[in-house]
Amino acid sequence: MNDVDRLMDVMEASFDPHYREAWTRRQVEDSLALPSTYMLLVGEDGTPPAEGVDAAGFALARQALDEIELLLIAVRPELRGKGLGRALLRQFFDSARERAAVKVFLEMRANNSAEKLYRAEGFTQIGQRRDYYRTITGHSLDALTFAREV
Repeated sequence: MNDVDRLMDVMEASFDPHYREAWTRRQVEDSLALPSTYMLLVGEDGTPPAEGVDAAGFALARQALDEIELLLIAVRPELRGKGLGRALLRQFFDSARERAAVKVFLEMRANNSAEKLYRAEGFTQIGQRRDYYRTITGHSLDALTFAREV
């Protein structure tokens, strides 16, 4: 199992199809083909998993000059509430510093339960896009954009 397989395995387990947020394998692979995009994987202990060991979570990010956008982040549902999301975010911040980024951004749907974690880790809301997302049933949700200094 390669890293994209491990990422996709977490994505399929983690994203509720109702919100239509999960990416296809093709979208992930096309994104990772760009030199500005990278992924992080964590195991159940919050550190990068050994080769061949399933991932407990992932982050997918894209860099433009000294800014990095967190495109996707997920932790397996059965492992949530154990600090893995926080550990993954902190690894993301470390990687951003190593890449000489000064600011990181993310966007999420308005009713995302991860908002509490993002705010606790220093993100502040900088924008809102009305009716940006559509659920599988056609319901509209706002997109919230956040930023944080690295």
